[in-house]
Amino acid sequence: RSVLRRLTPDGVVIGLIVTNVAVFMLWRVAEPRFMVENFMVSVDNFASGRFHTLITSAFSHRDMWHLISNMVGLYFFGLSMGRTFGPEYLLKLYLSGAVVGSIFYLAYHAFIAPSFQNKHRLGIDPSKIPGLGASGAVNAIMLLDIFLSPTKTIYFDFLIPIPAILLGIFIVGRDVLRILEGDSEISGSAHLGGATVAAIAWARSRRGRFFGRF
Repeated sequence: RSVLRRLTPDGVVIGLIVTNVAVFMLWRVAEPRFMVENFMVSVDNFASGRFHTLITSAFSHRDMWHLISNMVGLYFFGLSMGRTFGPEYLLKLYLSGAVVGSIFYLAYHAFIAPSFQNKHRLGIDPSKIPGLGASGAVNAIMLLDIFLSPTKTIYFDFLIPIPAILLGIFIVGRDVLRILEGDSEISGSAHLGGATVAAIAWARSRRGRFFGRF
């Protein structure tokens, strides 16, 4: 805790980004099986006792654009949340979004995805499909900022000015649609896990709970 108190919001954001970039580089040099078993979340991994993947998968990216999009969101919204509520809260919010996003991912692939598999007759075992990325954690940070300041202007794709709440509705609606359509490329379930963390944090703030005790 004494170490956390010496951190700054900028330091936490940069530290998270550097960690994500480091794991991205590790994918280029480490043995693939090691990375899949330790930096991707899946029902198979969880059942095998690799519980750490609930967190490590949220620092893991294999695709450059996936990494960039998540880190851009983390930078801008993370600085906003960190400067408002402090670096410790920001770190807790990221890790909570990571864990809950992973839990939602596991629940989807254990209980919901099999029904889509039967519907479309795909020959893929959902329990063995691994996921990775910081989207759940970043969603928790980004959507909390939006929930707290719904009327502020956000530039969608850095070009189109829109009220923040419209972006929030678009993000959540898109992920619900991904689940309903059985999208196997992008995990709407993990994203909604992050959104759930944001909603809980927002509700706590409405009740006047101290943010630092998230």
